[in-house]
Amino acid sequence: MAFPVQVICRAFRTVGLVLLYYVFSIGITFYNKWLMKDFHYPLFMTLVHLALNFCLSALTRWGMQCWTGKPRIILGWTDYIYKVAPTAVATALDIGLSNWSFLFITISLYTMTKSSAVLFILFFSLVFKLEEPNPYLILVVLLISSGLFMFTFESTQFNLEGFTMVLMAAFIGGIRWTLTQVLMQKAELGLQNPVDTMYHLQPVMFLCLFPLFLYNEALSLSTSEKLFRASGPSPLLHSLFFLSIGGVLAFGLGFSEFLLVARTSSLTLSISGIFKEVCTLLLAAALMGDKMSMLNWLGFIVCLCGISLHVGLKTYYSKNKGPSLRQLSSKSPELELPLLRQNRDEREESPADDEDEEQEITLH
Repeated sequence: MAFPVQVICRAFRTVGLVLLYYVFSIGITFYNKWLMKDFHYPLFMTLVHLALNFCLSALTRWGMQCWTGKPRIILGWTDYIYKVAPTAVATALDIGLSNWSFLFITISLYTMTKSSAVLFILFFSLVFKLEEPNPYLILVVLLISSGLFMFTFESTQFNLEGFTMVLMAAFIGGIRWTLTQVLMQKAELGLQNPVDTMYHLQPVMFLCLFPLFLYNEALSLSTSEKLFRASGPSPLLHSLFFLSIGGVLAFGLGFSEFLLVARTSSLTLSISGIFKEVCTLLLAAALMGDKMSMLNWLGFIVCLCGISLHVGLKTYYSKNKGPSLRQLSSKSPELELPLLRQNRDEREESPADDEDEEQEITLH
C-alpha cells in the first residue's frame, strides 16, 4: 500500500506546484495589464520590480547562507561584465518591451505573440550549438509561424505598435534564454541556483532600463499626481504598494518555475505552459473582453500544435540519443538548465530515490 500512497502524494504535489505556477504566471500577466489601464509608466513599473527582486533575492541569499552556513557566490568584475552583463541587457529589454506593450495590445495578442519566442530560442540555440538540427524543426517553425499569422490576420483588436514591441521582446527573449542557459551551465561561475542568478542580473538590468525611463517617462512622471506630485503621502504609498505587488508576483514566478521543475521535470513545465496559454486566452475573453474570431482561435490551435510537436521531439530525442545533460551532470558539478524546452530522461530510480535526484533549473 505504500507505493500507491506515494504515487498519490506525488500527484497532489505536482498538481499543487502547477497551480502555484499558474497563479504567479497568469496573475502577473493580468495584473500588469490591469495596472497599465491607469498607470501609464511601464518602464518605471519594471524598474520597481527589478529593485524589489534584487532586495528579495539578496534577502533569500542571506537566509540560505544562515541556514547552510556556506557563503553565497559573488562574481568578480571581469566575469560580471563580460559574462553576466550581456544576459542582463537582453533580459531587461525583453521584460521592458513586454510590459510596455500592455499599453497598446490585449492580453490575447500578447500571449499569442510571446509564444513565438520558441522560434527565436530555436534559432539562437542552433547558432550557439546548444541544439542539434533535425528536419522536424522546419515543421515546428512553419506551424508556429502560420499560427501566429492566422491569429493576427484581420484581428479586430490588432495594434501594430504593441505587436511590434512584443515581437521584438520575443526575438530578444530568444537571445536572453540562450545566454541564460550558457551562463547558468558554466560550473566555474557558480550561478546554477536561480536566486544567485537573479541577484547578479538585477543591477545591470536596472542600469540598462534607467536611461530609457529617463528619456520616455521621467518628465511625465515627475508631474504626475500618482507619484512625485501627489497631494499627500497616501496616494504615493498607494501607487508604490500596487507596484510592489507586481514585483512580488515576478519573484514568485521565478521560484514557482524552479520548484516545479526541481520536484517534477522540465516536461511538466513545458506541458503546463501550453495549457497555461489556453487558460490565459479563455480568461482574457471572459474577464477582459478580448475578442477572437474563429480564424484567430484556429491560428492559436495551430501554434499550440507546433509547440506541442517541439516538446514531443525534445522528449523523443532525449530518450533515444546519446547522453543528455542530465546524465552528464552526474559526472560534473554542472546542473541541467532545460531553457530550450529540453526534457530529461525518464526517471529510472525508485520512488524512494526520487528525492535524491539532481535538481534541474528552468527559467521560463
